[in-house]
Amino acid sequence: MFKTLLTRLRRAHTRPTIDDAVWDEVVGALPFLARRSTADLDKLRALATDFLGSKRFSTAHDLPLTDAMCVSVAAQACLPILNLPSALYRGWTGIVLYPGEFLIRKTVQDEAGVVHDIAQEASGEAWEGGPVVLSWQDVQASDVLAYNVVIHEFVHKIDMEGGEADGVPPMLRRLHGELTPEAWCDVFDPAYEAFCHDVSDVPDTHWDAFATSSLLDPYAAEHESEFFAVCAEAFFVAPDAFRDAYPALYTLFSRYFLQDPAATAGTRDGMPNTAVPAPVASP
Repeated sequence: MFKTLLTRLRRAHTRPTIDDAVWDEVVGALPFLARRSTADLDKLRALATDFLGSKRFSTAHDLPLTDAMCVSVAAQACLPILNLPSALYRGWTGIVLYPGEFLIRKTVQDEAGVVHDIAQEASGEAWEGGPVVLSWQDVQASDVLAYNVVIHEFVHKIDMEGGEADGVPPMLRRLHGELTPEAWCDVFDPAYEAFCHDVSDVPDTHWDAFATSSLLDPYAAEHESEFFAVCAEAFFVAPDAFRDAYPALYTLFSRYFLQDPAATAGTRDGMPNTAVPAPVASP
């Protein structure tokens, strides 16, 4: 299994490598990667290689672990940090893959203030300072327009770099310039409030239709951190649709992640990489 290979490579102080056939298989199975430029993919492969050398993969319920599984997770996890410091993923090592959805236990408080312990099915979970847990079945789910559990959970990890996830990722002045937390919130907060309003206005009789037609999963209304993660899924996986539906958010995410994924189609032939939108100015 790949985790055994990585352990052996660490002991030998050797940088792991990704087999060409495995890399091509992974990229070919993920359309949002296949549309990227050759330069982007070369950089992503290097980041994924380093990622594999610094993380430890394990599985639950006897799920076999293969090279392709690890490389697929690594490539998708590294896409958000393609032009950001890899140190955003520091301080933890574990990635656990379950065959399908798994149960997590959490406490919730009802309207009367009573706290309840509940068990909830999940396709992914990121622990602050701890591992990322993923459903392998959901990692492979590429038939939903703007769904990607790997990107969702690893964007949570970025959000957690400064503490509890709150939907405001860490800003790096040397990279983000005038995009301060205040400037971020000037665009992000109204968009979140508008989305929550839209979700709350959906009649029960129309809920199923809304949930299946909405570009953004209604779960995004649960918290600012979930809105950030769900928007990131759409930004990377369905960038054209996200840009058309939420142009201000698209520009904001482009400025933060220093990427313009909606403009990358057709650049696999050696064309120059796409430009990054101009910084979002502080008010």
